[in-house]
Amino acid sequence: MKITLLCIGKTDDKYIQEGLDKYLKRLKHYISFNFVVIPDVKNAKNLSEAQQKEKEAELFFKYIAANDQVILLDERGKEYRSVEFADFLEKKMVSSVQHLVFLIGGPYGFADAVKARANGSLSLSKMTFSHQMIRLFFVEQIYRAFTIMKGEPYHHE
Repeated sequence: MKITLLCIGKTDDKYIQEGLDKYLKRLKHYISFNFVVIPDVKNAKNLSEAQQKEKEAELFFKYIAANDQVILLDERGKEYRSVEFADFLEKKMVSSVQHLVFLIGGPYGFADAVKARANGSLSLSKMTFSHQMIRLFFVEQIYRAFTIMKGEPYHHE
């Protein structure tokens, strides 16, 4: 299985990028993981929320194939404990999912077309975090999940 994380907009904060680099490097030992940053929508200031979400949807769809399993990172999505998330990923792997794609939307969330295409949604917390920080939290959780699956001592229960 291959995992891709699609995000809108680059990371400006050096500390977030350093954290991402750390966990992306570690993930290479476990799975094929792609971190794709889609450039921000041009002239977003001149667009309504709905228009911006539609433009972002067009960008997302350029990276999503018909047979991809798509999971939205959304504060209203299903919440997992880390061990449960590891189990979720493991089930995807054994059920022959070839490509699991996670999406982090822009500031207004996802267009209806993206929600309709999604196979599910996942919440990292009931709290709202910046789209920049979610990237780091999520990549760390993917790494944590694989250490749990391998029985490695990173995660403590």
